[in-house]
Amino acid sequence: MPELPEVETTLRGIRPFLLGETIDDLIIRQPSLRYPVTSGIEQSVRGHAIKEVSRRAKYLQLHLDNGSMLVHLGMSGSLRIIEPNVDWKKHDHIQLKLVSGKALRYHDPRRFGSRLWSDEAHWQLNNLGPEPLSKEFDGDYLYSLSKGRKIAVKAFVMTNSVVVGVGNIYASEALFSTGIRPDRAAGRISRNRYNFLAENIKVTLKNAINLGGTTLRDYSNSAGDPGYFKQELFVYGRSGLPCKTCSNALAESRIGQRSSVFCPKCQV
Repeated sequence: MPELPEVETTLRGIRPFLLGETIDDLIIRQPSLRYPVTSGIEQSVRGHAIKEVSRRAKYLQLHLDNGSMLVHLGMSGSLRIIEPNVDWKKHDHIQLKLVSGKALRYHDPRRFGSRLWSDEAHWQLNNLGPEPLSKEFDGDYLYSLSKGRKIAVKAFVMTNSVVVGVGNIYASEALFSTGIRPDRAAGRISRNRYNFLAENIKVTLKNAINLGGTTLRDYSNSAGDPGYFKQELFVYGRSGLPCKTCSNALAESRIGQRSSVFCPKCQV
């Protein structure tokens, strides 16, 4: 599914086209997503200007003067800036038409995304941990939260109340860069290793953002182009293949019902 770099890449792609623009219309062709599209959202947004476009965790937020629209891409969703008269594809569900003449169209084959409206704070943003690229997120922070925790370190850094946006791909890659096995208990990792892990999470995410996200089966950016970070993956999706560092065969285990690939020699 789109992770933080894909969502951040999408934000950077659509923000210049949306910021300061007035919404002419919102067309809902399929309201049955992961959560039903907020009833009456069309009337709430028509004629209102987009004051800001931001990201929190894997959510995009369009801020208007009377509330905000919260967008989640789900497992397979994508947003594209298009001309409003472009033919609708089979899995195109929502179109935001701007007075400028451009449109933002939402495509989602699996319909696991969401489009919600609120004139107050969105409850989905409650109880979230810090952003991984923020100053608040560092090794000391991780170490303090990990004390006594028996949960696998990979599951620990993928917990949204600990830190947001570190999904399966980037947790796997950052743990490899740090030399930590993904199934190692979070409470049995030293402060020094958490310092390295926090820094490698930041580096991994920044590299992915700079390269436009990861090429997933269903992912494309706001221009409809695939991401390119897949070229840089060391462990994710490479079970049984030689480690790029030591040539040892990569192993695979299940952590929190997710596949986790790692190098038994490089990661301890």
